[in-house]
Amino acid sequence: MALNGFLTVLVRLLSITIVLFLAACGGGGGGGGDGGAADVPSDSETLPPAAIDCTPLDLVVGEVITVSDTAQLVAAVTAINDSGGNRTVLIEDGDYELSALLHIHADNVVIRGRSGNRDRVILHGQNMAGGLSHIFLVAASHVTIADLSLGQVYYHAIQVQGENGAGHLRVHNVRIFDTGEQMLKGSYDGETGSDDGVVECSLFEYTQAFGPQYYIGGIDVHHGRNWVVRGNTFKNIRSPEDRAAEHAIHFWSDSETPLIEKNRIVNCDRGIGLGLGTRGCTGGLIRNNTIYGDDLGLNSDVGIGLETARNIRVYNNTIYFAHDYPWAIEYRWAASTGNLIVNNLTNASIASRDGGSATVRRNITDAVADWFSNPASGDLHLSRTINAVVDAGEALIDVQEDMDGDLRPIGSGYDIGADEF
Repeated sequence: MALNGFLTVLVRLLSITIVLFLAACGGGGGGGGDGGAADVPSDSETLPPAAIDCTPLDLVVGEVITVSDTAQLVAAVTAINDSGGNRTVLIEDGDYELSALLHIHADNVVIRGRSGNRDRVILHGQNMAGGLSHIFLVAASHVTIADLSLGQVYYHAIQVQGENGAGHLRVHNVRIFDTGEQMLKGSYDGETGSDDGVVECSLFEYTQAFGPQYYIGGIDVHHGRNWVVRGNTFKNIRSPEDRAAEHAIHFWSDSETPLIEKNRIVNCDRGIGLGLGTRGCTGGLIRNNTIYGDDLGLNSDVGIGLETARNIRVYNNTIYFAHDYPWAIEYRWAASTGNLIVNNLTNASIASRDGGSATVRRNITDAVADWFSNPASGDLHLSRTINAVVDAGEALIDVQEDMDGDLRPIGSGYDIGADEF
């Protein structure tokens, strides 16, 4: 239970002071398993608690253009591109059906719903099988898309083109729904991808129980560096075919150091993936996420998968499957090395496949449904004090908060999993 007011501030200051002292002294918190702080990957950074502000953005860059119909929106994007950027487009509440994608190739652009209510500003195509290919095709840097709903396209709602130098994309409080392929795509040319993206407080969903095909996903980024994905919900990203959909969150093709935290993944074929096959990912932190899968999936797969992944930290996640896929977390291929998997709460195994290696400790893999508030709805908060879970984890500098932003008490034991009861 979170503290308030003065006590919250005092506890936070004391906790940070203790954490910094431990870091300076080389301490790593509670024991257990086969090692302490020395097992932290050499490229690890100590990350502070991440408060996520999910209120609508009050962000303005340069001149403001307010639009209230589709023609005005298209004209505003054209004017921004022609002028070289540094503009803000505010979109009034309404339904905006597009016949052509919005191609942004000027830097420093903000496009957001004026009211802040993403459900009342809907930009869409015709359907997932034809008509419009994208809502936004971004070939520029420092573009912000916020407070909107985007969907009904046959490729991607947003594609950021790293091959064209695009980076620093920010997606905030956006609902993306019903796309024919991956919902948010970070593309590359084999050498250059998009860096420093932030995706937060957003909803990625198929409005039916399944997507249109197997080649779908939530966030799919190739060769991306230093992305942050936090505080989002992913629902029903699963295939109607006898082949698993892609991940709800996926960084691969030599991506580096993503931070993936406090996301809720519900009924998706695959949850979080770093790397795939030989196209790997180096560095990164996966913390305080919850992943639930029911038994309706035709080809349900892993909750967190590391493939050709190096020096990844997987801390304090909660995974519960109602289906029978045997592995909640897996680390795969001999090129997967230096990974740390600590304090995770699951009801399925954590396993090496095909020669992958990791340090694995202080995890619980035999959770049962009544430990959680409402697993069928994806609510994996602890329902009560579970002696095997509460105060049974290892204190980790990188996980000072839980999934809700509540402080984890330094010195009295972390709870295992995403929720600090």
